[in-house]
Amino acid sequence: MLKKIPVGRLRPGMFIHEMCGDWMSHPFWRAQFVLKADGDLRRIVDAGIQHVYIDTDRGLDDVEAVAADEVKAAVEEEISAALSAPPEQILRVSVREEMARARKVHEQAHKVVRTMMSDVRLGKAVSLEDAEPVVEAITGSVLRNSGALMGLIGIKNKDDYTFLHSVSVCTLMIAFGRSLGLAGDELRQGGIGGLLHDIGKMKVPDEVLNKPGRLTDAEFDLIKQHPGDGHAVLLDTAGIGPVPLDITRHHHERLDGSGYPDKLAGDAISTMARMAAIVDVYDAITADRCYHKGLPAAEALRKMWEWSTDHFDQKLLQAFMRCVGIYPVGSLVKLESGRLGVVIEQNDSSLLTPRLRVFFSTKSNGYIKPEVVDLGRKLGSGGGDRIVSAEVPDKWGVDPRRFLLVDA
Repeated sequence: MLKKIPVGRLRPGMFIHEMCGDWMSHPFWRAQFVLKADGDLRRIVDAGIQHVYIDTDRGLDDVEAVAADEVKAAVEEEISAALSAPPEQILRVSVREEMARARKVHEQAHKVVRTMMSDVRLGKAVSLEDAEPVVEAITGSVLRNSGALMGLIGIKNKDDYTFLHSVSVCTLMIAFGRSLGLAGDELRQGGIGGLLHDIGKMKVPDEVLNKPGRLTDAEFDLIKQHPGDGHAVLLDTAGIGPVPLDITRHHHERLDGSGYPDKLAGDAISTMARMAAIVDVYDAITADRCYHKGLPAAEALRKMWEWSTDHFDQKLLQAFMRCVGIYPVGSLVKLESGRLGVVIEQNDSSLLTPRLRVFFSTKSNGYIKPEVVDLGRKLGSGGGDRIVSAEVPDKWGVDPRRFLLVDA
């Protein structure tokens, strides 16, 4: 049975199933093991991890541990209460109308980021003349309808992850900033920071950056150098502003001071850096990597909310959830009727009742004629169903994004 305990109650013989914290802030990227040595316990504490999940079927129990199901229910209740007000939607065109342009923007942005990062690996400087048109194009697509690009950023090739992650963080920073009322140069600077935030990873050896197993302390120290290395690279970039520099250096800082490279805490971390921290972790834990399987967006947001007391600005995280939706465009969900659907648009009235295109029956284990279902409507008017779970496409052998634009 999975249970949650504070790290202060950990003792040898417990089986650690999961660390409560984003996987980029500690060296336990594949963190399932029996706690045997005091050295591992010290590493967990030093990494700033406050809570862990233990598996009592595979190790010692704790009388004060809380069952994982109880934790999950409490977190979901908190999220529902925090997001009870309807989201603000300002759409200029439909997702369908924007998707073709969004695909071109996404492809071009990927090419530009790959070239910029390859140049950095060769010792060349970053040029804002390359970055700014990408940010402008992404901003234009987000302003027309953010759902189109949001539906594309989840598509990542593991080999190109670092490049596509930068495009995704840029897109999410622009959408997030816009939802907070940012505009003009302020929004543009946040987008540039998102696009360039991981430029320092080009200084990390590939065998460490893409290592599938647990990192050694020395290897994790190399990983933790990338914000500082990226900051140093950008200092040589003509015309770079303070916001991209701040985002690049501080997107791994955490509110409790457990982050890196400067161990900043609380108000010492800027709003833009706090936003970037949320966006960076969200995109990372929803993506398939060599060392972990990506989480469905709804589960990722739930975990981030659980971690937010120690790591994230909870008010900003709440705003981010409103921005992307509990079930973002492109998400696969299972309905009470047993059908699977892909989210095609958020609902103005509630984040929990998006518009879907259903295309698969779990009861017959086969495809059905695609149909649009608006969960905000009553039965008989294109609605009348309910989401029961977010799903992983591999479980059912489907690609939900194939059905984003299929005619109903």
